[in-house]
Amino acid sequence: MNQPAHAHVHLSPDRIYPFDARGIAKRFRHAAIFGALDALQPGDTMRFVNDHDPLPLLAQLQARYGSSVSIEYRQKEPGAIVIDFVVQQ
Repeated sequence: MNQPAHAHVHLSPDRIYPFDARGIAKRFRHAAIFGALDALQPGDTMRFVNDHDPLPLLAQLQARYGSSVSIEYRQKEPGAIVIDFVVQQ
């Protein structure tokens, strides 16, 4: 199917959507993360990047989404944390 030249396609071919939390004001981060996760479909992944290990956020995600979102560390180094949040099918 051809898309019109002005169409904006949000779906990446691998269904991995980057989310860099470092550029979001701290007081808005969790709300922005929840909003982004709520917009994903089963099988989608949000690749989360942060400058620290977000343990309080991970506890909130577990409480809010349970087993419907898996948490997979891709990189765990001081100053460079990358986590995939995968929406389960």
